[in-house]
Amino acid sequence: MLIKYKPNYLYDVHSHTIRSDGMDTPKELIDNAVRIGMKAAAITDHDVNPPKYVEVDNKKINIRDYAHQKGINLVLGDEFSTDTYVDDVHIVGYELDWEHPSFKAEVKRARNSKSEAYRKLCEVLSEHGMPIDYKNEILKYENENGTKQTRNPDDVERKYIFEKMAEKDYAETWEDAKILVRDNPELNVRRPKIDPLDAIDLIHECGGIAVLAHPYLIDKEVEPEGLGKMNRFEYIERLISQGLDGIEARYTYDKTSYKGDKTPEKIEKEVRDRYGDRLKISGGSDYHAGHKKGIKNPRRLGDAGINTKEFEILFADLIEII
Repeated sequence: MLIKYKPNYLYDVHSHTIRSDGMDTPKELIDNAVRIGMKAAAITDHDVNPPKYVEVDNKKINIRDYAHQKGINLVLGDEFSTDTYVDDVHIVGYELDWEHPSFKAEVKRARNSKSEAYRKLCEVLSEHGMPIDYKNEILKYENENGTKQTRNPDDVERKYIFEKMAEKDYAETWEDAKILVRDNPELNVRRPKIDPLDAIDLIHECGGIAVLAHPYLIDKEVEPEGLGKMNRFEYIERLISQGLDGIEARYTYDKTSYKGDKTPEKIEKEVRDRYGDRLKISGGSDYHAGHKKGIKNPRRLGDAGINTKEFEILFADLIEII
């Protein structure tokens, strides 16, 4: 159960469940959001279709109907991991046609690309003095109740490996492990990802809106394949030219793998000043229910988010707002 607290924002549109690398079930996430007084929450798991139903008293209930019964708005999305050669370019597609053939094909491609790359990452780490047994330490795990379970290789997320690195003291935290891997070319095993411009087109083809998540997790200087070196802002301009709809201004940079020295408040101001008149403003905590794993200072629902007006601008044309 999530400890009750007062959220900073009542509309949090970036969070994760057990369908990717979070620890809450979809129902638990909704219930926890209701418990702390949120007005809206989003399920934006990585590279997978959102859940359609929750189970209540052994009965399946449409997930949005369940949220409405609880008095909360629910937004459904997919956080696309994009760009093989630039890290942390994540584009959230909100309210797509989840049955669209193009979306289904991309989900299948993304899941297949993960299983081989993450097995290889464990091999590379082991070769560099940080042994991690993919089969016995990543595919096999204990849930929060201590029950032993086995993952499908296609369900593995890279964060599971970073968490195992921290657990084995190869890094202080999973965030440090992520930076360690990301910044070492010998460790950073890259998997084929959808091009971000193609992701924007796909999201629009499927009837949704495309929002760039955590823009300042993109390095200051990047080098996309075939395009030469460019800075973060030049990179984002490419996305805007392709039709990017929105950008996260508020995000929990102080609780993740951000490498810079700007505060979340300073980043928010810079994002608003640079993009506020061209893109819709989004925001969210990137909640994963990390408290269930004993993570120190975990991201909480409502740590970051948006206000009522921003929520309506983003989603009034996509969902029924209660």
